[in-house]
Amino acid sequence: MTVVIVAGPSGSGKSHLAERLGWTVLRLDDFYHDADRPGLPRSSLGIVDWDHVGTWDASAAVAAIAELSAAGTTDVPVYDIGTSTRTGMRAVTTDGPRFIAEGLFAPTIVAACRDAGVLDRAICLRRHRLITFGLRLVRDLREGRKPPGVLVRRGWRLLRAEPAIVAAAVAAGCEPMTPRQARRLLSA
Repeated sequence: MTVVIVAGPSGSGKSHLAERLGWTVLRLDDFYHDADRPGLPRSSLGIVDWDHVGTWDASAAVAAIAELSAAGTTDVPVYDIGTSTRTGMRAVTTDGPRFIAEGLFAPTIVAACRDAGVLDRAICLRRHRLITFGLRLVRDLREGRKPPGVLVRRGWRLLRAEPAIVAAAVAAGCEPMTPRQARRLLSA
């Protein structure tokens, strides 16, 4: 089995694409560290900077992808974004030829997955920044991820950073495309 890595800014449609395809999904956001882990990077908002790769366990994510590719099953953490903690473990199982690994930090593991021989392709979803901002804010408010003021300030910062996020994903080997283009490509 091989992995299709789906990257993109927060709110770009990674999870929605995975749901629409109906493939097995490995949620890379479940590999965040708990908020009480010492030394996590802080943002200018005075909170843990969850948009910094230092808040995420890349080696555990790559190990889970390798195990899922080889064995068809792996145990992964269950992460609660609202409380910024791991709340348990769950099994991810697949029997298809490909599965999706999606998350904000997905570009950072493209090379490792390619080197391990498990990468099918890597894509980066992109939309107009204002659309991404609105979809992200609605989702985060609906899910109660953080207080509304924090979500708006964080969202504004992410809106400005979005071109750099997409450029970094492309530099890491991801092919940029809209969610619609990705759905057509992966459904073929």
